[in-house]
Amino acid sequence: MKAIILCGGQGTRLREHTELRPKPMVEIGGKPIIWHIMKLYAFHGIRDFVLCLGYKGHVIKEYFLNYKAMNSDFTVKLDEAEGIAFHGGHEQDSWSVTLADTGEETMTGARVLRASRYLDDSDDTFLVTYGDGVANVNLSAVLDFHLRRGKTATLTGVHPPTRFGQLHTTGDRVTAFCEKPQIGHGLINGGFFCFRRDFLDYLNNSPDCVLERAPLEKCAAEGELHVYEHLGFWQCMDTYRDWQALEAQWQAGNAPWAVWQNEPKEETSQLKIPERWRKVA
Repeated sequence: MKAIILCGGQGTRLREHTELRPKPMVEIGGKPIIWHIMKLYAFHGIRDFVLCLGYKGHVIKEYFLNYKAMNSDFTVKLDEAEGIAFHGGHEQDSWSVTLADTGEETMTGARVLRASRYLDDSDDTFLVTYGDGVANVNLSAVLDFHLRRGKTATLTGVHPPTRFGQLHTTGDRVTAFCEKPQIGHGLINGGFFCFRRDFLDYLNNSPDCVLERAPLEKCAAEGELHVYEHLGFWQCMDTYRDWQALEAQWQAGNAPWAVWQNEPKEETSQLKIPERWRKVA
């Protein structure tokens, strides 16, 4: 089963970081945010990725082309054409990463359709997310929910962090004060999708095909879209302030999205896919 990650946007609201690199390559704790997102998927047993490249996609290509060398000790035999021996292993050694150019100005729906050529014939279900947000969403539970419903699409709904403090009052007396609580009112699209393969029929190859507009609107109107409510941590990295908050959490050792740090190593290497539907993976 593959996870398609949208990495082509220009990140105009984060120009402090994206003038020279795409937003998925902005670092949190010394690692690009795309790495954090992929670690979440890998924790749940999804290690086959297709990255939809656009704006400054060459930076992402260079990162993964050099990943092994930049994250390992190695020995070079200078008299041999391919005389490089890498020392030690990483969990990422099991990842398969396809870098797909999907157009500089292409919108999200067309990017997914263009990347779908890298789905295998056996991929009846595939996953999609954005390359600029982190969460501690239980992807195994989302996938199970999606397959139990038997519909075309599932999106993860989240309660956005409110920008303002909340007051709880009785008359004119404040009974409780909560400064910028994590959970606000209502659900928004949290960006972790599960799709049946026939969802591709809702998309078209026009560069202005926006996943979140006509395709999902039509899917919802036909009763083929469900929402999985995520009550845990979720944060997109839209602005410099968002990046500051995520970096501060990482540096403080309080990064709720880093679920791979919370279990013994021998468990994080195991597939979390439920046995009853593992065959579709």
